[in-house]
Amino acid sequence: MNDFHGKRIVVLGGAGFLGSHLCERLLRDGAGEVISLDNFVTGDERNVAGLPALGDFLSVRHDVTEPIRIEGPVHCVFNLASPASPIDYAQLPIETLRVGSLGTENGLRLAREKGAVFLQASTSEIYGDPLVHPQQEDYWGNANPIGPRSCYDEAKRYGEAIIMAYHRAYGLRTRIARIFNTYGPRMRLNDGRVVPAFVGQALRGEDFTVFGDGSQTRSFCYVRDLIDGLVRLALSDVTQPVNIGNPREMTILEFAEAVRGAAGGGGRILFQPLPKDDPKQRRPDITRARTLLGWEPRVSLEEGLEETLAWFRQVLEVHTPARRAEFTESAAG
Repeated sequence: MNDFHGKRIVVLGGAGFLGSHLCERLLRDGAGEVISLDNFVTGDERNVAGLPALGDFLSVRHDVTEPIRIEGPVHCVFNLASPASPIDYAQLPIETLRVGSLGTENGLRLAREKGAVFLQASTSEIYGDPLVHPQQEDYWGNANPIGPRSCYDEAKRYGEAIIMAYHRAYGLRTRIARIFNTYGPRMRLNDGRVVPAFVGQALRGEDFTVFGDGSQTRSFCYVRDLIDGLVRLALSDVTQPVNIGNPREMTILEFAEAVRGAAGGGGRILFQPLPKDDPKQRRPDITRARTLLGWEPRVSLEEGLEETLAWFRQVLEVHTPARRAEFTESAAG
């Protein structure tokens, strides 16, 4: 499969932040049909409302922990179905484990039935609180299997294990993307992660909430770059895990200052206790992505923040009072 032109693609979790951007990219690339399956627990129908104008797009409300039945051919299955923020998996620990186990296997069964490629949106949380820096794909990680984050970490680790089992046992064409921190338009306003929190606080002129002393590091990849990496990986023949993220590393304090500068506002830094098992360092080694996929991020943090801030400003100005209340709640969190 050289490209997705004219192909029929299924995206599990297609109404989420990343899923909706992936569906849009596939349609713009000329996919014959894109089918999104999402139960809208963390996804949003508004994220995909405009996609039928771009091509043959079908949004189906479906819980992927239940069997998946699709009539006709399917050329690729992208699995992006999972709660993906600490707020989500703290509130939905059982659901997170079920979608990572049952949901992943249901997607694998669909791909096997159709002879399709299966791409898993895995995560840098595979590495836990890493003892190796930067993180390479051959590092096995330092994850707490019984901690408060374990429902997400272990669901994704299990997901990689069953994917490789299907690959070895059935010859299924599988791809594993280990996604690092990603940001951009369509992030949920009550997401709870650092980007919407800082952007919301900056736009409202509020103080920035920093957990710990702010010295922990992250690397932020703009969503357009991330989606390009997923598409390149799906179209490749690379079966080993591949880090997809931006290797530009910065402390949380440095990121707060970057947001302050881009937004032209924001208050003091207020410190709160660091959550248990929160990683101290996070930076991908993307040698494998560069070498095997010809991929690396192109969008600078400054450009990405500008586009993200424009989207959040529109949400504040255009959406209903109820949606503004949702924004206020997320900024406060």
